[in-house]
Amino acid sequence: MSSHSEFLWYIPNDVKAGHRGDPTVENHNSLETLTGHAKALEEHGWKGALIGTGWGRPDTFTVATALAARTTTFEPLIAIRPGYWRPANFASAAATLDQLAAGRVKINIVSGLDNLAAYGDSEGDQAHRYGRTKEFMRLVRKLWTEENVTYAGEHFSVTESTAAPRIQVRGNRLHPKLYFGGASEAAERVSATEADVQLFWGEPLDGVRERIARLKALGKELGRDLPPLEFGLRITTLVRDTTDQAWADAEAKVAGMAKNKAAGWQDHRQAIAVGQKRLTDLHTRGEVLDDNLYTAPGKYGGGGAGTTWLVGSAADVASSLRKYQDLGITHFVLSDTPYLSEIKRQGNQLLPLLVG
Repeated sequence: MSSHSEFLWYIPNDVKAGHRGDPTVENHNSLETLTGHAKALEEHGWKGALIGTGWGRPDTFTVATALAARTTTFEPLIAIRPGYWRPANFASAAATLDQLAAGRVKINIVSGLDNLAAYGDSEGDQAHRYGRTKEFMRLVRKLWTEENVTYAGEHFSVTESTAAPRIQVRGNRLHPKLYFGGASEAAERVSATEADVQLFWGEPLDGVRERIARLKALGKELGRDLPPLEFGLRITTLVRDTTDQAWADAEAKVAGMAKNKAAGWQDHRQAIAVGQKRLTDLHTRGEVLDDNLYTAPGKYGGGGAGTTWLVGSAADVASSLRKYQDLGITHFVLSDTPYLSEIKRQGNQLLPLLVG
């Protein structure tokens, strides 16, 4: 696999224990526990981790800051919502953390539905929601790369604004990369013009191939004025010593989901977005797609990256990930539970087959 590919893990950041089958233990979201995950990622070859967000969870930016302070190479991919932050104070906060962490910050912009009223936000229809996201991303980037910014848009405005501290240019990295997801037409128009990295859920290869081609064409049509859009995959990878053991464990997990109505798995299912519906509908095409893309979890309640799983030995899963890489995927966000032991297992067994 290309040495330009990066491999991140996932830190759920949830007040409730037992996320997606993780063990229910005391202090599961303490600083000591989360730091243990971040340090294990450093020790087992991972570049960093996506940290989940949403109202009712601990504040993602605060968690990321704490983990950055306790690590040396760990790169937090911090999920944030445009309505939760104003562009200027977010640009300054992210620039501050990036300076303190020596350029380790990555940002995942999330526009999915949330409990907006709980933190005093409001949105109109889908066009309004993604219009605001587009402005947020454009303005934050301007504040990171320009000084004395004056901007007047439909949703945000600033006058002679210079965010401090200034982002330090590091090689060809001008600022923290902005990752973005979404499968609706409105979301893809934002991604095609404003995102640095488009994240896909675990769709079959033909679906990812089609979406990459569409986004590239859309970027040209809409006059993208940024470097070429990069692509990422957020997916569950269930890896065991043998293929048979992996499938036995996967089927047992799904049986457990069916029995307890997918408790702890449904954090992306409060409202079914376009991308989530694409995933949950995949099981109608077959329980296993491509070589080893398991769709049954979506049938029984898995949401987001828990909807489809790549299942098999390390060699099986590595082979499948290489096929996504051949399509143009260079950013991978993987996970399985128990999170900590799988950081180590997949770091030891899977990453050596992909890195280098």
